[in-house]
Amino acid sequence: MDKTLENLKELIRAGRGTIPAEKVIRGGKLVNVMTSEIYPADVAIYKDTIVAVGDVSDYIGPDTQTIDAAGRYMVPGLIDGHIHSECSKLSITSFAKAVVPCGTTSMVSGLDEYISVAGIEGLQEVLAEVKAGPLKVFWGAPHKTPYTFPTSTVSCNFNPQIHEQVQKWPECFGVWETVRESVTEEDENTLGAIALAFENRLPIFGCAPMARGKELNAYLCAGVRLDHESYDHTEVVEKMRKGIHMVIRESSVTHFLAENIRAVTEVNPALARRVSFCTDDVTPSDVLEKGHVDHLVRLAIQAGVDPMTAIQMGTINSAEAYRIDDKVGSISPGRIADILLIDSPESFRVQAVISGGQLVAQSGGLTYELKAPARSAALSGRLKCKMTVPEDFQYKVSIERGAAKVLSMDVKGPFVRKRRDVSLKVENHVVLPDTEQDVAMVSVLERFGVNGNRSLAFCSGWKLKRGAMASSAAPDDNNLIVMGVDANDMSIAANYLITHGGGQVVVADGEVLDFLPLPVGGIASDEEPAKVAVREKELNVCAKTLGCTLSEPLMYMFFLPITAIPDYAITDVGPVDCVNLTTFDPVLELRES
Repeated sequence: MDKTLENLKELIRAGRGTIPAEKVIRGGKLVNVMTSEIYPADVAIYKDTIVAVGDVSDYIGPDTQTIDAAGRYMVPGLIDGHIHSECSKLSITSFAKAVVPCGTTSMVSGLDEYISVAGIEGLQEVLAEVKAGPLKVFWGAPHKTPYTFPTSTVSCNFNPQIHEQVQKWPECFGVWETVRESVTEEDENTLGAIALAFENRLPIFGCAPMARGKELNAYLCAGVRLDHESYDHTEVVEKMRKGIHMVIRESSVTHFLAENIRAVTEVNPALARRVSFCTDDVTPSDVLEKGHVDHLVRLAIQAGVDPMTAIQMGTINSAEAYRIDDKVGSISPGRIADILLIDSPESFRVQAVISGGQLVAQSGGLTYELKAPARSAALSGRLKCKMTVPEDFQYKVSIERGAAKVLSMDVKGPFVRKRRDVSLKVENHVVLPDTEQDVAMVSVLERFGVNGNRSLAFCSGWKLKRGAMASSAAPDDNNLIVMGVDANDMSIAANYLITHGGGQVVVADGEVLDFLPLPVGGIASDEEPAKVAVREKELNVCAKTLGCTLSEPLMYMFFLPITAIPDYAITDVGPVDCVNLTTFDPVLELRES
């Protein structure tokens, strides 16, 4: 309910019991995350708000609905503290279908992938979509877009002038994913957004992988409140000792929970009260097979964390870190009625989900039909690229024949790329990829009709033996990325996505082997999560027929444009040295024969 003068009077009367509750949950045990207690209690709900906890017999009227919680435990709705739901390839509506039955009722997000492809108009459309569904989004205004250094091309450059407007929106709860480089390099757009946030009393959400010592100190002097990026538990400890709320990440491709939770289980149990969870980037397959934030709660318990503490990490700790604990995170009067019924704190299996006072999920599925809205032109998947030819994916040099020493970006897991120097053949002025040495070509094409940029570089780690693959979903700028060992197949892959409005495609020997359409902005789908999960698996299997041995070939590929990941990246402006924050020439030396 909006907190207007009249609505406040109504809620206060409901809290006194002079207005009967619309629903009561009876017979369960309350997991009180505020006091670390478990005890029998009932809950009274008026509209979307909890109005009483304990003995609620005075709140029951003739029309009050009763939800039987006998034999079950009541816990607050789970909160994902940092997520790009777009990376699941599911629209907000489809994503809600996947995660709400798992107990996730809130997430913190910048919705920045939508902004990169559809600007403020697209963002407003998605925020309206959120309000119609059971999954709350506490939106953080991106500190800027794009996040890249040097600046890549997106459809909307999020700057301080936009912040002047959006930081006053009721949907805005902070400044999202303020990356360390933007702060320590004193980027004026970022510092301008932060300065406005101080005026508006909004928290600053961080992103500082491997920040230690002086770099961390400098970063924290900008007022950053929390961080979701730590690569080991000693980094977690240092950050927390310096005042940060730590959000431990366990995504589909970055499995950091087991390592980072050691800060609590091995170093100092008192750190637990300021630790929360996020999934950042998840696939629908993982959610449907393992769960979502509920899976992280179970993983923490398996790692030796007390069940109550693990539940706090998934609920109140996150709410307090993001300053939204007046709204969500606990089962308390005045909070939104987001309540889960689970089997036990130890096993933590979600059996029913109440969101905003409504029973929205039960036994692993939604209790009602949730439909995606009609999509406007802002979120259509049109790619404004010129069609390509094979020569666009050939790296041409001055010598006709010989050898080229090149820097190949060697993937060491999804979030680390290291330098690998390789000698490649040059024929007819073209540096040739080499399947025996595991060197492929990678290119990023600007897709918004702004400047027509195209980049080209070398990469390793995918072990491609033939063909190409491409994706128009590629955070953080979501330009079109294509990788392959055959220039003709790379051109076919890129052109197929341009023609079909975006998605992901695998090509070999001149033929399209598989295609996953992503019509919502070229980055997401309104299809059912189970269907996207099946297609996603089929696409990965298809990519592996090209020789790839990575678990998530396309996901590893579409992270390549993120310049916050050490040590190398590629955007539409060229291959990027992420340490020196400059583009570079991947050809290091030429030897003519």
